[in-house]
Amino acid sequence: MNISFYMKKFLQISFLLLASLSAKAQNIPIDFEPDGNGADWIWTTFENDINPALEMVDNPDPIGFNTSATVAKFTALQAGQAFAGCESLHGAGIGSFTIDASNAIIRIMVWKSVISDVGIKLVRADNWSLGEIKIANTLVNTWEQIEFDFSDHIGNTYDQIVIFPDFKNRDSDNVIYFDNIYGEEAVLSNSLDLEKTILRILPNPVSDYISIHSTQAIHSIAVYDISAKQIFHKTSNGNTSIDISYIPSGIYLCQVMLVNGSVHMEKFIKD
Repeated sequence: MNISFYMKKFLQISFLLLASLSAKAQNIPIDFEPDGNGADWIWTTFENDINPALEMVDNPDPIGFNTSATVAKFTALQAGQAFAGCESLHGAGIGSFTIDASNAIIRIMVWKSVISDVGIKLVRADNWSLGEIKIANTLVNTWEQIEFDFSDHIGNTYDQIVIFPDFKNRDSDNVIYFDNIYGEEAVLSNSLDLEKTILRILPNPVSDYISIHSTQAIHSIAVYDISAKQIFHKTSNGNTSIDISYIPSGIYLCQVMLVNGSVHMEKFIKD
């Protein structure tokens, strides 16, 4: 028996198995947490004038839809190209993976102050790509999850992900936060959806006065900071305008009690 022959075959089979596994290795979700994926990856920004680095920062809006501690911050410069973005390093970070039915849907959470396209592109090791898929956000100044369908890419193997957070020509610098790439589908509860139809705060963000709009009569209004400290309370008496010019910039919760006894909460941002 030729032991070296069997050893050679064993090594060949082991190599093929490892190669097969590595082709399917995918480091997701990309959540930018210190003990997760994305925070310690090498991200390169491109076509963004002086190309400020992608930053890992505290979640600017951790109440409600996205409670993650850490998110990515991309500053899209006015002087940058419409297609300015950031990309992971080939062969590192997200790993090498083949698109199939299990990973063809890519979700991303974004927080933006403007409506514009968000783009995602997957790239092979030889820099070939089918191009980016672009979908615009529909909400501003709040977290929103956008879903991209890469079913047309099934069978292709990639080792790089490219993010275009603000695919547009700009009149000013725009700051975009994004998070939870390849995250689970986020669903708002029916109660939260109902509250948004009952209660609105305008304008939002605000610098001086906010106006509370409700489909039902308001009994009282209270404002809390993110530590749950009450900083304002009043009985409505038909007046739903509040002077908040004196409070520091930040995120606040407005609690409204209706005359029917129900209580509703809505977030607003003080510039």
